[in-house]
Amino acid sequence: MPHETQTAQQLSQKRCLPCEGGVPKLTTSEINAQLPEVPGWDHLAGPDRLQKKWTFKNFQAAMTFVNRAGQIAEDDNHHPDLHITSYKHVMIEIYTHAINGLSENDFILAAKIDQLDTPTS
Repeated sequence: MPHETQTAQQLSQKRCLPCEGGVPKLTTSEINAQLPEVPGWDHLAGPDRLQKKWTFKNFQAAMTFVNRAGQIAEDDNHHPDLHITSYKHVMIEIYTHAINGLSENDFILAAKIDQLDTPTS
């Protein structure tokens, strides 16, 4: 059954479901249909994953954002790769490690992270 495209609001109201590898990966067409609902996130291949970058005014603002994103991830038990580089640049990559690709959980987490206040420079 094809994955139903959901709005960012619908996604952010959901919780990530535990995944031990039994969930099918989203297809490229399903990813492309869902991607406009999480603006600014890029779809990268090999494995399929979502990536977004931010630039903050200073290190403390970047750390605050990463810590808040990390708490959202911990609350949903779906953990992205979080990177701070050059002291104020943040990059987050999300994918479902158990399936080595994208699932609905990844879009749920992206939509929730997008709700954070992000005062960038």
